[in-house]
Amino acid sequence: MEVYTVITEKQKKTARYAKAMGHPVRLYVLQLLSEQSCCYSGDLSEVLPIAKSTLSQHLKELKDAGLIQGEIEAPKIKYCINKENWNEARLLLGDIIK
Repeated sequence: MEVYTVITEKQKKTARYAKAMGHPVRLYVLQLLSEQSCCYSGDLSEVLPIAKSTLSQHLKELKDAGLIQGEIEAPKIKYCINKENWNEARLLLGDIIK
């Protein structure tokens, strides 16, 4: 019996969200964005003591997981929480932590 046959889509989705949240910088970004409507990447690079390229990688991971969305407003990128996916992640992760 192959182990992966018992893994559900819900578990896969939960793991994807958890992986994206698996770094303190990403948790900081999510917390910041959940407390305000949006934020520009330049503003984030001013408050986080990391290279812009590293921040960009963290933002890409969050975006690829669907937790945030970005909109180009040249020369900056505006990031916001993807509310639908953020709520889904909270519910899925809450189910595990019960």
